[in-house]
Amino acid sequence: MIFRGIKRNVLVLGVTSLLTDLSSEIIYPLVPLFLTSVLGAPFAVVGLIEGIAESTASLLKVFSGWISDRRPRRRPLVVFGYSISAVAKPLMAAAFTWPAVLLLRFSDRVGKGIRTAPRDALIADSSDPATRGRAFGFHRAMDTVGAALGALLALLAVGVLGERYRIIFLLSAIPAALGVASLFFVHERRRHLTSTGPARLSLSQFGRRYKIFLLAGAIFALGNSSDAFLILRARNLGLSTFAVVLAYVVFNLVYAALSMPAGSLSDRIGRRRLLVAGFSLFSLVYLGLALASGTVAVWPLFAVYGIYMAMTEGVGKAYVTDLSPARARGTALGAYQTVTGIVAFFSSLIAGLLWDLVSPRAPFLFGAAAGLTAALVLAAAVRDRPSGEAGRRREGFSSPTP
Repeated sequence: MIFRGIKRNVLVLGVTSLLTDLSSEIIYPLVPLFLTSVLGAPFAVVGLIEGIAESTASLLKVFSGWISDRRPRRRPLVVFGYSISAVAKPLMAAAFTWPAVLLLRFSDRVGKGIRTAPRDALIADSSDPATRGRAFGFHRAMDTVGAALGALLALLAVGVLGERYRIIFLLSAIPAALGVASLFFVHERRRHLTSTGPARLSLSQFGRRYKIFLLAGAIFALGNSSDAFLILRARNLGLSTFAVVLAYVVFNLVYAALSMPAGSLSDRIGRRRLLVAGFSLFSLVYLGLALASGTVAVWPLFAVYGIYMAMTEGVGKAYVTDLSPARARGTALGAYQTVTGIVAFFSSLIAGLLWDLVSPRAPFLFGAAAGLTAALVLAAAVRDRPSGEAGRRREGFSSPTP
């Protein structure tokens, strides 16, 4: 059964993410086109905006995760974060300069930064260790179904309204508001904390495998620039606006379809090997985008990019959860997302500069090299010798507790 092992809170949070990503993806594939064709911003500005937006979200994740570890309930932070984003998205319709877009993207990502680590920790809290990969995979699948539906609605809107982007941005407010409303169906028990959680933000409480994965994730993030560059590359190769959005839909459909099976697979074979394979696949996709010379290659490459995402996004969060103590779960997730997000700022900025100063191929060659390096680092890591509680675990996932 599709919902086997999926608890109520995981299901509700999946619905919330579906609605929120539906809202986001109505506008996300259009924002780089809006910036460059309507507001006249250079490609380097697209990289700057996306870099600042994503790094802002990431900087906040470690703090919100740490705060949630020290409070009896995580839900208030989750509601607050989703609410900020719901207000910021439709205001994009009022932007007439690229700094205004920057401010709104910044606000939207502040909301994401506040909600993400507490939400992911709440998913982990609500899941059995033996099916944790499946739970995170389910959440990623729901998130991505929302993204695919949003992109389809963007496609429909472009077909009906043409390039009247501002009207499309306003429509994104409806699913965003519904997403916030759905959070009131989350029922979280008050946690009886045996301690106040981590007293300070430090990696010393985490083991060697966590730190190795953190290093590999940072290397990978350096080459994993914003997906806005995939959209711009598809346009650069000759796809129309309609076709670009359709290709983005293909990517999201593949991602949604495979996220839950990939999470379940990680429960059985271990998460590290799946992550190594996913990083390697990313490298091949970016190499393909660098070498592509026409529109035909875009479609299979976007589809395979969806496979890579399914193999790494939810699985990576489950792996971080496996490698961290329960009392510091939010901190571990937030720290990983913060480190990779800070690096992602430089990644998007580098990608924009490489595009403008070298060629549209250059960002993807750089990304392919970073993805391969990250895969090698994670693959070459020496497994820690299990002991105590870890001795009852297979590498990459936790066994169920009695």
